[in-house]
Amino acid sequence: MIGGQEGFAGGKCVATINRNEIPAIILGKRFRVTSSFSFESKDNQTKQALCLGRVALLQNEVEHFVSSIVKQGIVVSSIHNEWLFDNPNLIYVNIEAVDDPLVFARKVRKALKN
Repeated sequence: MIGGQEGFAGGKCVATINRNEIPAIILGKRFRVTSSFSFESKDNQTKQALCLGRVALLQNEVEHFVSSIVKQGIVVSSIHNEWLFDNPNLIYVNIEAVDDPLVFARKVRKALKN
């Protein structure tokens, strides 16, 4: 749904998107940029689950992504950089929601395409 590699780790469904188009370098070494998402088990009554994401973006992508995510009712819990000597400068946006995992995935996909 999100367009990444799916898996199962730590008792939850996970997905990873590689950003191979970003030729990132940290301390002179190539760094593979990834965004990751996790989905806890659905609640039997509400059919919703805790859905989390850590999205790697270039600085010029942050405003559009955050705007789209917030408009769709997903919480932005942090915006930060993780590396001191990265080129280009990578910004990570952490997102969270209690939602149907497929609905959350569709919202993320929409925001990533904006």
